[in-house]
Amino acid sequence: MPWEHSVSYGGGAALGPNAILAASWQLELWDGQGVPAAGGIYTHAPVDVSGEPAAVIDRIAARVAEILGLGKIPVVLGGEHTATVGVIQGYLRAGHEGFGVVQLDAHADLRDRYEGDPLSHACAMRRVVEAGVPLFQLGVRALCEEEVAARTVYGVGFLDADTLVPQGIERVPLPPNFPERVFFTLDMDGLDPSVMPATGTPVPGGPGWYQTLRLFDSVAAQRRVIGFDLMEFAPIPGFHAYDFTASLLAYRLMGSLSRNLR
Repeated sequence: MPWEHSVSYGGGAALGPNAILAASWQLELWDGQGVPAAGGIYTHAPVDVSGEPAAVIDRIAARVAEILGLGKIPVVLGGEHTATVGVIQGYLRAGHEGFGVVQLDAHADLRDRYEGDPLSHACAMRRVVEAGVPLFQLGVRALCEEEVAARTVYGVGFLDADTLVPQGIERVPLPPNFPERVFFTLDMDGLDPSVMPATGTPVPGGPGWYQTLRLFDSVAAQRRVIGFDLMEFAPIPGFHAYDFTASLLAYRLMGSLSRNLR
């Protein structure tokens, strides 16, 4: 979903999905524990992201609902984080009620509007919680007072980077009443920029490679992960290491998800 509608700092997220797919040809099939690709990976054609944001979100929702209707697990490559609004609408449209979202991100994305736009990438999670979907946030280290208040209003759980990273926490303390089924959304700026600088809004102080993987493993071990997305990857020309890193991350998360299916 190569959508880039509301860039607020660095651009390039529209180029992320193709860069991830191109780098995937260089991955080893064995991920250290198994071969995630053995279960079958189908690469869908890109969603049409032209036109008004509401129309794009509707097309994203329709595509996700279609995939869910086939009994498949969506892995969404973005694109800006607003695309996740459409993804979650797709789950709701397909009748997947009673699920939660776990978000790994440098930003809370809980503003009602950003620069007057309710469909800005800075508002993506606000639209999710307004739809009644429970949210738990990991690694946030850049948020405003409005978002702090929104966490209270919407009952958002969180483990921010200032605790998560210095203490080396690798197991997500999901509340006992958090839904059994979880969609995991990962903004690439959630990782520390020493590992992933190829994103439009980097913030220092995030988790590294292995901590990120283990946090996802922890969620997959506790809950049934019903899909995930990787958003806001903005390739840096000439630095293909980051393309490879993003692609490997997607594949490793596929492996963790498939090993923990239940």
